[in-house]
Amino acid sequence: MATNPRRMRPFRNLYAKIAALPMILTTLVVFVGGTLWTVTYSFTDSKLLPRTNFVGLDQYERLWSNSLWLTSIQNLMIFGVLSLVLTIGLGFLLAVLMDQKIRYEDTFRTIMLYPFALSFIVTGLVWQWVLNPDLGIQHFVRGLGFTGFEFDPLSNPDTVLYGLLIAGLWQGTGFVMCIMLAGLRGIDEDIWKAARVDGIPRWKTYVFVVIPMMRPVFITVLVIVASGIIKLYDLVVAQTSGGPGTASQVPAMYVYRYMFTAQNLGQGFAASTMMLLSVLIVLIPWAYLEFGGKKHG
Repeated sequence: MATNPRRMRPFRNLYAKIAALPMILTTLVVFVGGTLWTVTYSFTDSKLLPRTNFVGLDQYERLWSNSLWLTSIQNLMIFGVLSLVLTIGLGFLLAVLMDQKIRYEDTFRTIMLYPFALSFIVTGLVWQWVLNPDLGIQHFVRGLGFTGFEFDPLSNPDTVLYGLLIAGLWQGTGFVMCIMLAGLRGIDEDIWKAARVDGIPRWKTYVFVVIPMMRPVFITVLVIVASGIIKLYDLVVAQTSGGPGTASQVPAMYVYRYMFTAQNLGQGFAASTMMLLSVLIVLIPWAYLEFGGKKHG
């Protein structure tokens, strides 16, 4: 008696599906359930403990009228734009240099990728020492005889974000470089040969041929870096704790402050929801380009 293939289809890879059940249940209960719980209670006046006394959009009105939240958004936008442009730009440039089949490539790639293996707390503490005027770069340069040299970005409200940016670039650029390098190695060698035969300069080949072909790689890197920027917290805590004053406050610190220090869960949930919305704004266009665009194509 012949077996109906359609009946057997749900039982294909049965053990793999059973093994994936705990992960699926965890995702549904913890992540999806926690997200819905957070969004729901952001419309309440919860203080120390959650309570179902709904107040509509009051928490969001207070949020967007709070100068600390507005400062956090402004700081994140400045840091985010600079971090996106410089991380992707430097990562691609390093990948291009690494793609020239240099000697000891594996060693250089490992050195560049090593900072990404460190936690942001460790990175923040290391760069706090490096940028400390009494211990780091300023102290070293003055020891060489340049007594008028000043380099103390973390103590100046106008430059503290750039001090954070240095640490962020040091940690993330190597990771971006490796992704870009993988994309460059995926370019067909015949394209390079055709460009050389046609006499096209190498830089034009990169700008007009290679970069458009690497669009999916750039989009993936953009999503990864942007998502990390929105969640920025531990690097700031380790380096500046949000100071001097509020010059390096970021949204994640605002959430922590209101949920655990000010004991205002409703306000913390509202800020968390706005951060979630920011992540969705980044992820939805990426998902559409990666999946929806292919189907329409």
